[in-house]
Amino acid sequence: MAGNKLTDIAVKQAEIKDKDHWLNDGQGLRLLVKANGTKAWRYGYRFNGKQKTLAIGTYPEVTLKAAREIHQKARFQLQEGIDPAEQKQSSRRQKRQNQSTTFSVLAREWWEHQKGTWKPDHANRVILRLEQNAFPTIGDKPIADVRPQDVIRIVRHTENRGAPDVAQRVLEDIRRVCRYSVQMGKLETNPASELDGILKGRKTTHRASLPREELPEFLKLLSNYHKQGRLLTQLAIELLVLTFVRPGELRGARWEEFDFEQAVWRVPGERMKMGTDHLVPLCRQALEVLERVKEISGSYELLFPSERKRNEAMSENTMRRAIFKLGYDGNQPGKTKANPHGFRATASSILNEAGFNPDAIERQLAHMERNGVRAAYIHHARYLDDRVNMMAWWADYLDELRDTGKVIPLFGHRNK
Repeated sequence: MAGNKLTDIAVKQAEIKDKDHWLNDGQGLRLLVKANGTKAWRYGYRFNGKQKTLAIGTYPEVTLKAAREIHQKARFQLQEGIDPAEQKQSSRRQKRQNQSTTFSVLAREWWEHQKGTWKPDHANRVILRLEQNAFPTIGDKPIADVRPQDVIRIVRHTENRGAPDVAQRVLEDIRRVCRYSVQMGKLETNPASELDGILKGRKTTHRASLPREELPEFLKLLSNYHKQGRLLTQLAIELLVLTFVRPGELRGARWEEFDFEQAVWRVPGERMKMGTDHLVPLCRQALEVLERVKEISGSYELLFPSERKRNEAMSENTMRRAIFKLGYDGNQPGKTKANPHGFRATASSILNEAGFNPDAIERQLAHMERNGVRAAYIHHARYLDDRVNMMAWWADYLDELRDTGKVIPLFGHRNK
């Protein structure tokens, strides 16, 4: 560049003196060589009649070529009536502001605000879902710069990898983060607010459950499972069928939750999907299964500990694999595919058909009533007498199916 006086070698070999001194490159660009050996680029200029200085950076982080490019840009700004030093400070402020209002920062702020209202496991799933699906694309982006197209790209990518349920949850998570940001004054409009319908419709699928016609053979095979697998796994499935709780509630069961004198199992709210305590009446057959379980795991806190780590619950796949091992994996002629969760649907279907109180059945399934007034009325102990009788009938019915090997007609069976 015309008028430049310095060279790379001159800058590199600039003499260190007892006092600070300057090397001029021309047109106001200078290199300050300090007594401590630091070399700093400075641009001296006048703006609105005042002498000012723009700190460009230090050498060798900022090379001679880079310093000249920044210097030239600053001179263009002066021609446009812009103060280069003030512009630099403004850019820094904007950068700091952007860093404090990125999507990831505000998402974590929203999460911290909300997590006290959730169960720990749910809270962890929410932030992990955002970290894995949203942060890689928009995490470092100022939230004001997030566009609907960014959100669509994220959820469709998640959907296309075969996770439609996760995609729907990610969309809702992003929507809630942006709603919070609007409320906090960090965002004017929610870019995810009008995106309903962007995901493909998906046919609802239900958990694989056994029809009543297949229960006799299944129960007979299950009673002999210990000959090919762990007895504790067999007992876990037997108790699951008798109580039709959720598999996770059974796997995490602790001995302290059981009152054998009152014949009731109180599952604490922190382990329940709906967050409230759940009472499970224990019929004679369930108590007998529990006595057998106690012989195996009575010295542990958990009824069904992992085979390798006794302080952890058995794997969520243990019971599923056992059911598949019995032939109910969907590949055996004449046998329906089944899984542990499906026994809830099987029990519900049979009990409803047998004429039991639908509210008692729903209460036993721990389904939360969506109507707030009705939910307050149907307390967790409501219909307990009905449920005690219902669970006793259910266990006797299962015994008869297993012992006779036949499908017992439901008509009139309750009055026998």
